[in-house]
Amino acid sequence: MREMTGAECTVRLLERQGITIISGIPGGANLPLYDALSRSKQIKHILARHEQGAGFIAQGMARTTGKPAVCLATSGPGATNIVTAIADAKLDSVPLVCITGQVPTPLIGTDAFQEVDTYGMSIPITKHNFLVRSAQELLTVIPEAFRLAASGRPGPVLVDIPRDVQLEHIAVDDLPAPAVADAPPVVSDTDIATAAEMINRAARPVLWVGGGVVAAQADAICKNLAETASMPVTMTLMGLSVIPRDHELNIGMLGMHAERYTNMAMEGCDLIVAAGVRFDDRATGKVNEFCPNAKVIHIDIDHCELDKLRSVSLGILGDIHDVFSKLLPKIETKPRKEWIGYISALKSAFPPHSPSESGFESPQKFIRLVGELSDNSTIVTTDVGKHQMWTAQSYPFTGGRQWLTSGGLGTMGFGLPVAIGAALAAPDKKVICFSGDGSILMNMQELATAVEHNVDVTVVLFNNQCLGLVHQQQELFFEGNCFSSEYPIALDYVAILRGFGWHVCDLAENCSEEIVKQALAIEGPCLIHMPVSREEKVLPMVPPGAANRVMIGGDTNG
Repeated sequence: MREMTGAECTVRLLERQGITIISGIPGGANLPLYDALSRSKQIKHILARHEQGAGFIAQGMARTTGKPAVCLATSGPGATNIVTAIADAKLDSVPLVCITGQVPTPLIGTDAFQEVDTYGMSIPITKHNFLVRSAQELLTVIPEAFRLAASGRPGPVLVDIPRDVQLEHIAVDDLPAPAVADAPPVVSDTDIATAAEMINRAARPVLWVGGGVVAAQADAICKNLAETASMPVTMTLMGLSVIPRDHELNIGMLGMHAERYTNMAMEGCDLIVAAGVRFDDRATGKVNEFCPNAKVIHIDIDHCELDKLRSVSLGILGDIHDVFSKLLPKIETKPRKEWIGYISALKSAFPPHSPSESGFESPQKFIRLVGELSDNSTIVTTDVGKHQMWTAQSYPFTGGRQWLTSGGLGTMGFGLPVAIGAALAAPDKKVICFSGDGSILMNMQELATAVEHNVDVTVVLFNNQCLGLVHQQQELFFEGNCFSSEYPIALDYVAILRGFGWHVCDLAENCSEEIVKQALAIEGPCLIHMPVSREEKVLPMVPPGAANRVMIGGDTNG
């Protein structure tokens, strides 16, 4: 039997879960936890410069590995600062365990210094949360937090630990075994047989994949299924890395910023096999007008998603890899020449706005060039804005956990700290973060964290001195009234990042493929600064609230 504090018990339990890196910031309410953490020989602590950055660094680790990652924050403002990263993880199904300090138990509810109701505040944005009342509870709560974060549809779990609980002494015989994820639900053989029959009978099927396919590590078998059935594949923003971009069956991202031919092909399909998608509005447009003539098979690990927004012909609850594995042997090999030919004709009539040729003439071409100069194992992160959509339209993804972006919440400031987390989790891989001048400012303080740990992160900064997508929508839908979306002061990002200790490649001064190649070869934090005109738009575009067949732009090659 060993005596330890609640804080020491927490650290030991984190070690038993295999945690080796934790991001966070100390404060008064979690100092006992940090004191215990300082004596861990297994866990490396990443001192972020802002709690939101700490949360996104943990997200970068979790999105890269598929395993729960841990972040720490103190009470009050520490907790309120980190909730954006938690909410982002909830909407994108990222396994995260966030541990916050809280004021001592007797002071809860008294408006004590740096007290907020972290438990109540986090209920809507977590998969589950805990307010720990005694050190003994930690032996159950910490493993349970990891089990919940990883089981079924992954998501964030918050554990709020009052300061007196961290300091409380308990006697422990044996620490509990590390938690493991629950087994997925058993897939019905009848559902598999029905799905196979529907696919085999369909004349114009489309396989629609999302982030759930990435989470299930089902990209390889997804590709096999598509090839066997000659079934074109479209992706949500979160599912872009499932099928290689240049694969003959890849018809690109659907929805608001899809190519025109993609949305038109969806209008013509007679069966949608939707795997790991949420039927969110950015993908479906006006949902009651989305592919009205198509039957739908919806496969998801979360029963709440089935029939939530669109009535389906068949809902299959289960792990997508398991479902595809059982489905594949029952699928007939069919060429579907007429359907593939129809899509080819659409693509010829409405060619991709993102050209396949590399170059510097447009952001899309430049992003394609960066992808072609990078290794296939490169991890790509983005912030949120025009650059995110340009990257979604243009980067030559090859598969796997290569693509980390904020899909559901659309969080500016996401890209840089997530890139740092990805680099920490996969130190053998290059990480490229595409960002904009509006987004980079929102978590710019983490530039120092990147230098401190010498992570192999290259930030490609598209600088148009405005909030690009806001500016575009004001131009298109608010009669050009571009109010509060333009930055009147031109910041010198080259000087700023040099001040943080970053290597810098300024394409405003010297723009050539060789310069870009040299910048990408730098190991460690590096900026590629790319000035872009405000007039460069993200097209095609479905107007907000419209059906996907109503598109602006995309009639000609851009």
